[in-house]
Amino acid sequence: MFEPDALRWLARAGVSRAIAVLEVSSSIMFDRGIESCLKYIEAVPWNENEEEKLKHVFARCTFDDSVSKDVLARLQQQCGSSSEDLTVQLVESVTCGTNNGARKELQSLVSGLLSKSSVYHKDLSGLNKGSLYQICRSCLSSLVELFVEDSRQAECTGQAMKVSGCKPMMERVSKQTENLNWLFDILVNNDMAEEFVELWAKQDELIRMHEQASPMFRYELSRISASVFIALGKGRIQCPSDTRSQLFHGWFRPMLMDFGWLQRCSKGLDVRILEENLGQALLTLPLQHQQSLFEEWFRCFASRGTECPNLSRAFQVWWRRSFVRSSVEVRR
Repeated sequence: MFEPDALRWLARAGVSRAIAVLEVSSSIMFDRGIESCLKYIEAVPWNENEEEKLKHVFARCTFDDSVSKDVLARLQQQCGSSSEDLTVQLVESVTCGTNNGARKELQSLVSGLLSKSSVYHKDLSGLNKGSLYQICRSCLSSLVELFVEDSRQAECTGQAMKVSGCKPMMERVSKQTENLNWLFDILVNNDMAEEFVELWAKQDELIRMHEQASPMFRYELSRISASVFIALGKGRIQCPSDTRSQLFHGWFRPMLMDFGWLQRCSKGLDVRILEENLGQALLTLPLQHQQSLFEEWFRCFASRGTECPNLSRAFQVWWRRSFVRSSVEVRR
C-alpha cells in the first residue's frame, strides 16, 4: 500500500485481497490505505463471496462516512421502498408484458426469487396478498372481456373467429390464462391460494360463456381449472367443502368437454397427473355430490373415450366407499 499508484496495485491484486488489505489498514488506522481500498472496491464488480466478506469487514470495523458512503450505498438499500412493494410491481409488469418470450423468462425469474427454496427468499419481508389478488382480479376481468367480445361478435356475424382474427383472440386468451396460472403457482407456493379457489369457483359468467365459445381457445379456461384441481388433489390447498363443491359444480363439465384439447395442446400440462388429481379432488366431496359427478363422468367417458379424462380408479374408490362398505355394515 506504499506503492506510488495504490489503485493500480489493488487492481492487480483483486477484490478479495483489497478487502483483506482494507481490514488490516483499519486495524492499524492507516487512513491512506483505507481510502485507497474503499475507492478501488467501490469502482469494481464483486461476486457474492466478496460481498459477504465486505459485509463482515463493515460489521467489525468503523470507517469514516466521507470515504465509506459510496461502498455502503452498494451494500445497503438506502431508499424506503420494501421488497414487498417491489415484488408486486414486478409481478404486475410481467402480467402486462406484450412480448411472449420475455414474459415467460421473467415469470421464471420472479418465481425463482419467490420460491421458498431460493437463497433470496429469506430477504423478502413477505408478499402483499391483497395486491396479488388485485392483479388476479384484473387478469380475470380481462379474460371475461375477451369472452364477452367473442360472444358479441358471434351474435352479430355467426363467424366470430373470422371477424376478430383467430390467432389474436387465441393469443390474448392464452396470455391471460398463463398469467393466472402463474399467479396461482405463486399463491400456492406461499400458502395464499385458498381465496383463488373461491374466486375461480364463482366465475359464473365465464362458465356460462364457455359452452358457446370456440373450443380452439375456450379450453384455456380448463387449463386454469386443471391447476386448481391438481393442487386440491395433492392436498396443497385446504378449502371448505362448500367451496370445493361449487368449484366442481361450475368447472367439472367444462373440464370433461375440453380434455381432448388439453391433451393435444398440453403446453407442459401432464394430463395423467391431471387425471389422478382430478379424481383425488373429487373424492374430497360429500358422497352424494360425488355420485352425481361420477355419473356425469361415466356417461361422458362411455361416449367420448380418451377425449374424456379417465377417472376409473377414483370411481372404484367412490363405489367401494358408497356401496361395498355400506353393505358390509348392513349385514352386521
